[in-house]
Amino acid sequence: MTGPRPQDERDTLTVEIVFALVTASLLAAVLYVAVASPALFGDLGRARETAWKGVAFVVATVGFAVRLVRALWLFSRQRR
Repeated sequence: MTGPRPQDERDTLTVEIVFALVTASLLAAVLYVAVASPALFGDLGRARETAWKGVAFVVATVGFAVRLVRALWLFSRQRR
């Protein structure tokens, strides 16, 4: 049976989780702007703008999830 985690281990976990969330958020923002740029900066018409923004949202969401899972998975492997 193990006791509570030491403070330094809890701090390390907190830093890693925040790092994963921040980098995943930044990646999602960059992906959204990159994919939606034709709709954001061009004159495509309402239907095409909506389609581009929808695809950009999906790409950004997938990028966020992949980055978050990968960062946390790599951290958990380093702790073993």
